[in-house]
Amino acid sequence: MKLLIVAVGQRVPDWAATAYDDYAKRFPPELKVELKAVKTEPRGSKTLETIYAAERERIEAAIPRGTRVVVLDERGTSLTTKALAQRLKDWQLGGDDVALVIGGPDGLDPAFRQAAHERIRLSDLTLPHAMVRVLLIEQLYRAWSVNAGHPYHRE
Repeated sequence: MKLLIVAVGQRVPDWAATAYDDYAKRFPPELKVELKAVKTEPRGSKTLETIYAAERERIEAAIPRGTRVVVLDERGTSLTTKALAQRLKDWQLGGDDVALVIGGPDGLDPAFRQAAHERIRLSDLTLPHAMVRVLLIEQLYRAWSVNAGHPYHRE
């Protein structure tokens, strides 16, 4: 199974890239994690609908057909670490690859968000985009460690 993290925005601070890479290399071979950064649409004088449409097109192009789409959304389901571990287990048993989508500065196109298979929330707090990437991959690693009985996660 592959976890594909699709993130709108191509530039993150070095600390975030280092932290992301550190967690990404910890995953076992049977659970591959890949990051696809897609270009943020320049804001300028464009309408929000135009921005959403352009970013949606890039996001959809980054996600292979047949992939389960899970969007990160402030209105999504709040999960505990154990609940995320169960979701990860369910995804693995389902056999489909999973794309976890992080929107840009204005979020995600509402229709794309609604069409996703799932909507989850990482936090009630507003987080910097770079922090979301790090928090997401750390929590995915923690979920894997819960399922694997790995000592990384202790209660």
